[in-house]
Amino acid sequence: MGDEPLTVRSLLFVPGGRVDMLPKVVRSRPDAVVVDLEDSVAHSDKERARVAVVEALTADRPGAGTVLIRINARGTSWHDDDLAAAGALVGAGRVDGLVLPKYERVGDLDRVRGALPGSARVVVGIESARGVADVRPLLEAGPDAAYFGAEDLVADMGGRRTPGGSEVLYARSRVCLAAHLATVPVIDQAVVAVRDARRFRADAEQARDLGYHGKICLHPTQVEVTHEVFTPSPDEVTRARAVLEAASAGVAVVEGQMVDAAHVAMARRVLARTRTA
Repeated sequence: MGDEPLTVRSLLFVPGGRVDMLPKVVRSRPDAVVVDLEDSVAHSDKERARVAVVEALTADRPGAGTVLIRINARGTSWHDDDLAAAGALVGAGRVDGLVLPKYERVGDLDRVRGALPGSARVVVGIESARGVADVRPLLEAGPDAAYFGAEDLVADMGGRRTPGGSEVLYARSRVCLAAHLATVPVIDQAVVAVRDARRFRADAEQARDLGYHGKICLHPTQVEVTHEVFTPSPDEVTRARAVLEAASAGVAVVEGQMVDAAHVAMARRVLARTRTA
C-alpha cells in the first residue's frame, strides 16, 4: 500500500489490445490511467494483449499521475499470469499497481497484495451482487481505492440498464457509503455512451452529490468534464471559506442560510478537494 492517499478524480481506461493509444494519454492528463486486460480484451486475445502491454509499459510510461493494470479476475485462467506480469512491472517502476476486478472476498485482496511489492497500489472493483452485498468488510480490508461497476452488476443481477439509472441507485449509494465508513477513496461507474457528453456530465454531477471522489472515464474527452465536476468552483471555495469564517466567529447565518456543524464539515471537504485537485 502506498504511503500517501490515492487521490483520483479521473480513472481513464485504455484497452490492453490498443497499446498504440498509451502515448496519447498525456493529452487529456488523467489522474490515473488503467491499462485493461479484462473486459476490453476478447478471450482469444488475452495472452497476446498481456505480452503487448508488458512490452509497451517497459518501453515507456504513460503520462498520468498513477499508472495501473487491470488484471483478470480471480478464478479465470489468465489471473495468475496477469498478476505475475503486473508484479514485475511494479517492481521495475513502470506501473504503480493494479486493479482487481469483481472483488468479492477479502482473501483475494490479501493474495494480490502478497504477490506485489509493498509500495504497490491496489484498486478494487465492486461490480457483482456478492461484492455489493458484502461491500463494507471488503473495503475495510484496506484497498487503496475502489470503483463501482454498474454494467457488470446489472449483468450479474439479470437486470437492464436504463438512462435514469434507478436500477443501480441502491447499489451505487451502498458502495459509496461503505467506502466513506472505511475511508477508502471511491470512483463512480462508467458511462458507456462515450459520445453523449450531456449524459456523462449529469451522471458525474450525481456521483459527486452522492459523495464519490471521481469517475471512470472510457474516452479522453470525459476526463476534462470529470475534472470540472469534481474540482470545486471558485464560488464554492469562496462560500466554504465564508462558512468557516462565520462559524469561527460564532455567526449562525451565511447568505441567508443557517450554518451548523454539518455545513462546517462540508466546507472543510470542499477546501480539501481544492488542495488535492
